[in-house]
Amino acid sequence: MSDHHQVLGQVVLGYAPVVDRQRAVIATRLTIFPERRDAPPDARALIDALAGAFPETAGGLNITLRSLDGSAPAGPTLKATPLLLNIANEALLDAVLSLPPPPQVTVEVPAFMASNPARLGQLQELKANGVSLAIKGRPVTELPRELLPCFGLALVEVSEERRTSAAPQSAARTIATVSTGARTTAEVEAAFAAGAQAVAGWPLDEPVPGVKGGLPPDLRGIVELMNRVDREEPAEKMEPVLKADPTLAFRLLRYINSAAFGLRVEVTSFKHALMLLGYTRLKRWLALLLASASKDPTQRPLMHLAVRRGLLMEELARASGDDEMRNEMFICGVFSLLDRLMRQPFDELLKNVPVPEQVQSTLLGNGPFVPALDLVRALEQSSLADIRDNSERMLTSSAEVNRALLAALTSARQLS
Repeated sequence: MSDHHQVLGQVVLGYAPVVDRQRAVIATRLTIFPERRDAPPDARALIDALAGAFPETAGGLNITLRSLDGSAPAGPTLKATPLLLNIANEALLDAVLSLPPPPQVTVEVPAFMASNPARLGQLQELKANGVSLAIKGRPVTELPRELLPCFGLALVEVSEERRTSAAPQSAARTIATVSTGARTTAEVEAAFAAGAQAVAGWPLDEPVPGVKGGLPPDLRGIVELMNRVDREEPAEKMEPVLKADPTLAFRLLRYINSAAFGLRVEVTSFKHALMLLGYTRLKRWLALLLASASKDPTQRPLMHLAVRRGLLMEELARASGDDEMRNEMFICGVFSLLDRLMRQPFDELLKNVPVPEQVQSTLLGNGPFVPALDLVRALEQSSLADIRDNSERMLTSSAEVNRALLAALTSARQLS
């Protein structure tokens, strides 16, 4: 990432998962704000930096096209690219479109730009050259019929959906909709009910239910193993927990042997894992396992975000050179959504789950990692003012925050 350090210091990035009807994350949406609106960065260097975290093999799924009003399927399936770019600057957007961008990228074009007749030839040429385009927002007037094939997606704000009962009929038959800006689960459900194929971002503003009752039975094996690792018991005393839960053993070894971990030899047993990793590093992978253990498909977006929060907070601590702090910030990020995943408030949940003292105090709202966690939340919301404010609180530059974000997204992809 060092070759791209200069250009990453000239933008502010935000990100959001793109989640389909089955609650599977099918893509990532990056929002790009130039640090100086009058002097946008070099488009080629920026796209190279971003596309490096999203190679062509990084994902993308087939989405069945439906009309924007939610009626029956209206044509063939659409290949969703792994990266959507929401560029908040017209000059930079024009520069990116002139490259043209690589095939793993879909570029969003605001409706006011697409509706300009002078843009028709440019957009048709981009489509003919294989560039993936999305229209952002409902057009003020009906799009020309010859322009419709240029777009495979329409990104529409939930608030805009409420104001508009139906799309122009000529635009309604060939473009799949991605809803943006949903703040509650009810708004997500309403978007899908209205015909959206996906939503960008996931609501995290709703209060966590104050439910008591301890951990679900299928997670107790992970917590028991975490307790034994926390006590630094020998492997012989931990192996019975894994033997009693073969699924847990399989998942743990799969994580440890993933590309993100970077081991040169395959780990074949828990004893082998403990010998190679030690207790401190093993704690982080058990934390990851706990946060991604739910069998409820509706929890997939939360699990996706939890993994990326952990990796991002770890990357934000990398420059400190403090390995213990990095591990604790990783656990803090992963566990920051555990209350929502387990549907229990942290003051109840943390009675059963062993975490370092600094992680516990942060999750309860007053610990040393709160500024980093606030920065991560701002990045998820693509809130320019909050990203800048929280970066300043951490004395961290835009270049370092963006480097950390792209590194975390790359590491998360290697985990799958």
